[in-house]
Amino acid sequence: MAKKLSEYAEVVGQDVLDELDAIAGRVRHKKLQNINSTAVGGGVAEILSRMVPLLQELGIEATWDVIKGNDAFFAVTKAFHNALHGTPEQITPEMFEVYRSTVEDNACTLAVTGDVVICHDPQPAPLIDLKPAAGRQWVWRCHIDLSAPQHDVWEFLRPWVERYDAAVFSMPSFAQELNIPQYLVHPSIDPLADKNKDLDAGFIGEVLNKHGIDPQRPVVTQISRFDRLKDPVGVMAAYRMAKRRYDCQLVLAGGGASDDPEGEQVLAEVQEQAADDPDIHVLLLPPFSDLEINALVRGSTIVMQKSIREGFGLTVSEALWKGKPVIGGAVGGIRLQVVEGETGFLVRSVEGAANRLMRLLGDRDLRERMGRNGHLFVKNNFLLTRHVKDYLLLMSALDHPQENVIHLG
Repeated sequence: MAKKLSEYAEVVGQDVLDELDAIAGRVRHKKLQNINSTAVGGGVAEILSRMVPLLQELGIEATWDVIKGNDAFFAVTKAFHNALHGTPEQITPEMFEVYRSTVEDNACTLAVTGDVVICHDPQPAPLIDLKPAAGRQWVWRCHIDLSAPQHDVWEFLRPWVERYDAAVFSMPSFAQELNIPQYLVHPSIDPLADKNKDLDAGFIGEVLNKHGIDPQRPVVTQISRFDRLKDPVGVMAAYRMAKRRYDCQLVLAGGGASDDPEGEQVLAEVQEQAADDPDIHVLLLPPFSDLEINALVRGSTIVMQKSIREGFGLTVSEALWKGKPVIGGAVGGIRLQVVEGETGFLVRSVEGAANRLMRLLGDRDLRERMGRNGHLFVKNNFLLTRHVKDYLLLMSALDHPQENVIHLG
């Protein structure tokens, strides 16, 4: 259930909420329409489900639409996703045509209602073809790491992207040379959501017991979709190295997303490799398992996010918020959240991950210090209220495309 703005005052302070109201006053005449490819699963859907109600409470007429696609379309966009992250993919002319025709079908039925229209990621990008007839201000919001995209896929998408009024990226290194203005907006977590709010110790214990996890022994956890780019197999390898010295357990937990057709195959591979170790718990969680995920992280000793490629990695902020040190792949937005030696460790190999695991498993004081640092770091940088502010400022900035400084007074 969406929270009221007033409930955030205890976390961020009333002055932050007053600032949001003041900035919203400049753009309340604008309708904001978000468009993406899935209503459930993945960080984009999670952010929009929390952000849209807060924008509405601030007086912004904010809406959220989801485009439709069949299995063939989502297989193509998953390949695009991997390719834009820099993972080699064989993309055929037929795949380009499936993508183009599916988005064209959506364009025939989608009503453009926003004064500002934000299309999230590659899936709906060609909807910019509606701009000549609909007008409005259009923004392409890219949540993935575009620092080294596969050339043919990016050059296929670029002509559509450059017809937008602006592009938004999560990190400076993700940006491309474009002929339109570009903005930086970090993703965020909602501290009051079921996935992040404080939990009773008894409930945490019940969830661990439900899944056969021993709370008396160290627990290493990775919460992610079952995706090769999240490297669950590498996490298992690092755990097995660390287990030679420390009697620990591993939890690999996550759900699926309707636009990710590879998930079932990756899950099967992980389950097969974990089958010989009763201390590896592979959990496929249904949608809306946020309280259970929260409990799993709070019951963990260390959290990993050993991604090979990553857009931002909201699971890192979620773990840091709960006071858990994080071992993360030195890629994408993980590098922004894991401050080396302060909130966790960045790693580039299985061996490096295992070494860092063993260091943290053997040093409780270090874990606790990193946990305190991580919670404060997320509070200051990656909470939903800051994200709402950035979107309000973006809506205002679109009216001043040639200005580097905008005076709000």
